[in-house]
Amino acid sequence: MSSPLKQIWDAAAANPYQPAVGKDSQFTVGFALLLTGLILTGIFGLNRSMISIPLLGVPASLAFGFGAVYMICAVGVNV
Repeated sequence: MSSPLKQIWDAAAANPYQPAVGKDSQFTVGFALLLTGLILTGIFGLNRSMISIPLLGVPASLAFGFGAVYMICAVGVNV
């Protein structure tokens, strides 16, 4: 009797996982995101208004967050 989990496992073996950002380019992507977050944060600090929160604040925080994770992965720290 064949297990459905075994069939899924065998089907997945034919399609290996390919990450969206390869290991060789994680440092570049992380550095670019951190730099973008720093620039957006500086502009947001100089131009505080209710309209700049969604236009500058949210993208800056997302860039910092994802940039930090990519940099941590790029330098070999296990998360």
